[in-house]
Amino acid sequence: MHEILQPEGWARPVGYSNGMAARGRIIVTGGQIGWNLANIAAILKEAGARPEHIISMTWYLTDLAEYRAALQRMGPVYRAVMGRHFPPMAVVEVTGLVEARAKVEIQATAVLPD
Repeated sequence: MHEILQPEGWARPVGYSNGMAARGRIIVTGGQIGWNLANIAAILKEAGARPEHIISMTWYLTDLAEYRAALQRMGPVYRAVMGRHFPPMAVVEVTGLVEARAKVEIQATAVLPD
């Protein structure tokens, strides 16, 4: 559906892709709070898309050390919604989020093929 961009000679990343190419209708989510990706899946569904249509994700975290410590626990949660789809991702540590108690906010871009 989408083309994973893996330059020759580069080590294959674990849990994300280096790049992705796609054609079709672009769907962009606003930042969604929480460790649960279900909100992103619900927004995509409104456009007729699914998590495997995501071509990019940006994760905003209030505590990068806590995120790293939780990676093993997050894997099954991620795969329950996203399956084995690992689009390009960026992780950014921030000093705070709009929702005061939130620790994670995720924004996604998807492309629904023509």
